[in-house]
This record gives sequence, C-alpha cells and structure tokens, in this order.
Amino acid sequence: MTQKELHDQRLVKEANDKAMRFFTRRHFLRESAMGFGALAFGSLLGCNSDASVNAVNDFDAANPLAPRMPMFPGKARSIIYLHMAGAPSQLELFDYKPELMKLDGQNCPDSLLEGKRFAFIRGVPKMLGPQAQFKQYGQSGAWVSEHLPHFSTIVDEVSFLKAMTTDQFNHAPAQLLMHSGSARLGRPSMGSWVTYGLGTENQNLPGFVVLTSGGNFPDAGKSVWGSGFLPSVYQGVQCRSEGDPVLFIKDPAGIDRDLRKASIDAINEVNKQEYEEFKDPEILSRISQYEMAFKMQISVPEVMNINSEPEYIQSMYGTKPGKACFANNALLARKLVEKGVRFVQLFDWGWDTHGTSESGSLDIGLINKCREVDKAMTALILDLKQRGLLEETLVVWGGEFGRTPMQENREGKQNIFKGRDHHAEAFTIWMAGGGIKKGYSYGETDEVGYSTVSGKTEPFDVQATILNQLGLDHEKFVYYFQGRPFRLTDVSGRVIEEILA
Repeated sequence: MTQKELHDQRLVKEANDKAMRFFTRRHFLRESAMGFGALAFGSLLGCNSDASVNAVNDFDAANPLAPRMPMFPGKARSIIYLHMAGAPSQLELFDYKPELMKLDGQNCPDSLLEGKRFAFIRGVPKMLGPQAQFKQYGQSGAWVSEHLPHFSTIVDEVSFLKAMTTDQFNHAPAQLLMHSGSARLGRPSMGSWVTYGLGTENQNLPGFVVLTSGGNFPDAGKSVWGSGFLPSVYQGVQCRSEGDPVLFIKDPAGIDRDLRKASIDAINEVNKQEYEEFKDPEILSRISQYEMAFKMQISVPEVMNINSEPEYIQSMYGTKPGKACFANNALLARKLVEKGVRFVQLFDWGWDTHGTSESGSLDIGLINKCREVDKAMTALILDLKQRGLLEETLVVWGGEFGRTPMQENREGKQNIFKGRDHHAEAFTIWMAGGGIKKGYSYGETDEVGYSTVSGKTEPFDVQATILNQLGLDHEKFVYYFQGRPFRLTDVSGRVIEEILA
C-alpha cells in the first residue's frame, strides 16, 4: 500500500471515528471507562431525549416562535405588563385608610415592629397618614387618590387586587419573583414562558418586547426579561422609543439588503451543518434569531414609529416624540399588540419613595411620577377598548411590593422628606381586559394598611391567572431541565377566580 493510500485511509478512519463519536452510544460506552455510570447520571440530570420538549405543546424546532394552540380556549391573546419599578405606595394611590390619618405623627405601635424585618427602618418610627386626598369614582365606587385624576375615570374597567403580598422586601429579588417566579437568578421570565408556550402571531416581530423609561433599568437588570434555561430565542427584545428602536438595526455603510440577506443565508447554512452534527437546540435559536433580525430591519422601524399616529391619539397619550418616556412606550405597547406581538413589558423606573431625596419623596417625587404615567396608562385602556382589543389584551399594572404605613427613619432618624420603607405584607396591583371583571376590588388590608385581612394573593397567583387567561394551565405548563419539570409558578400559585369575568 502506497504512502498516499495509507494517508487517505487514515483520513477516512478519522472521519468515521468523529461521526461515531457524535452519533453512536456504542462508541461512547466503549471509549468511556465509566460509560454506564455517566449514562445513568445523565438520565438523572434530565439529559434524555425529551429533556428540552414542552410537556404539553409540540412545536416546530426550526420555527420556535410559530403560533401554537393553547391548552384550552383563553380569553386573552396578548399581555401588556406595566411595572412601576421601585414599588409605588398603595397608601397614596389606591388603598384608602382614614384611620391611618388619625395616627399621623404618633409612635408606631410595638405590634407592628416586633419580630419584623425592614429594609431601612430602625428603632421606633412615626406613623404617617396618607399624603393624598381620596374620593370614590365610577359605579364601582373605587377609592382613588387625587394623584391619578385620569385613571379615576376608568376604574369601572379594572379589577384591583388590594391584598397582594410577597416574601421579598428588596427590589431586585422582589422583581425577579414577580416576573420569573423565583427571587434568584436563572429562571425564565414570564414573557419568555408565554412566547415559549404560544409563540407569536407576527413572524416579522419578536414575540416578547421590552420597553423601559425613567432613565434606568429595573434593579434586577435585564434578568427580568431573560429566558433563563429556556432557549434564548424566547428572551425579551428590548426596543427604544428614542433613536433607533433596536441597536445596530441599520445596515452599515456599503452593505445593502441583498448582501445582508446573502450573508445571513451563508451564516445559517454553517449553523445548520453545525446543528446536524451536534443537535444543540441553541443553534436553532441562533438560526431563528438571525432570520428574525433580518425581518425586523423592515418591520420594527415601521411599528415603532409613533409619528405615524394621528394627532388626537398622541394628545390622548401625552406622547413626546423623539424622547424616551412612559407615554411613548404605552402607545408603542398598543401598536405592538395590534400587530400580533404576544407579550409587551413596560418598566418605568423611579417609584422608590423613601423620603431621602426630593425625587424620592411622597409629597413631590411620587406626584411627579403619577403625572408621567396617569394620562398614558388611562389612554392605553381607552385606546385598546375603542379598537376592540381590550377584551383580548390583558393589561397588568403594579410594582414589586408595597410601602409601610409608618414613615421611614433611616438609621433611626426621620428622613428629610416624607417617605415610606419597603413593605412586603401588603400592596395593590390592578388588571384590565383579557376576561377580567370590570369595576371590581378583591382583597382587603387592616385599618392602617399594614397586613392583609382577606383575599390574600401572591406573585404566583398573578402569574397563574395571567397564564390561565392565555389558555395555559400553570400546573401542567412545564419545561424539563436538570432532571425535573419546571414551571413559572414553581410549586405554588392559584388562579384568582374571584376576578375572572
């Protein structure tokens, strides 16, 4: 046999060995000294053929965002979640407590302090009465403060959850719990779960879009819209209402659309070959994301352009074209769900009213924040309703926890401005549309708004209810990872039947 024949034979053997290494268990067991042990251990970790398959829905791996049927008919087709990052004070907005005003300036009773933990309160703080005037509005007679004059006109469209609680009193863990079902990093966000389960109706736009305002990200950072252990194609896509809607969405100089398409086709051909060799589902995500990015170059600038909206709509929201603000984002949220986006998440930063600064005070900062969102969030509900979209769009508004009925006294001293500390035992959120009762209030707190008295609800309950309205059973909607089925609500949660229409 010649030298060349020997060389060619060696190359063929190496190629065969490489193929055997990736595709046959026999080769693995023969080459691995602990082959059977590793195989068993892998099974325990969930490395079986079903490990990355939804236990409920079959879906096209080549098109992971394709629309999919829910488990049962849902009332909602899309979600708009308005998160006020920093935790707005329920005692100045929705939870009217006239008894608290009578205690204003008095020492906090020991019963409210013994055995309790607070983020900043030390010693004995003073009770703090409501820093707003309240009135009842609508046929439902809902109590709303003077800080939300526009919202007071639509109270008959919403359901309040007045007895929300959480077990986290620091911002980042509480935000993670609210949106991912865990106070620790690593779990998929709610929007990722939803797009994983249902896909999206517009294949030229992301299924999960994130919009931020207030000048900062939420304390938990981008993890609150991350995909965790789900394929990365399901993570939230952050868009902007100022400048280019998505960074690097424009082609660089010298690159036209045809050349861009040819480049993506070439890249994805390599990706497909890599997938055939390694069977890694993240490669499919990469292929899908390249293709989505190409489609977004046309579709995103169009849908994210609020200048195309009539003047009366922009006036209705109070938009500021060209600037990053909540009003712009609220209008964009309507445009996105109108175009078939499944989950739109708005984060508005700046609601942390400790009283340590003017902007973080109840009597100045909170009022300013309310002015920034009141008109726009009201317009969003009315705009969805007039377009026939409210019944199929579930809108959720709230923060990560509440505020204490006593004034914060950081380091045992009363703060310069009026403010309240973090409070995990009671806060308020509201929902509208998507099959939710109109003009209803569920849950009640005690006479000073410290603890829940009836109708207690938790973040897991909110998550279960959101999934239910989309037609997903939170107890059966799972993803296998590291040897066990995970779900958004972990091992908790119930659908809040009391607020369902």
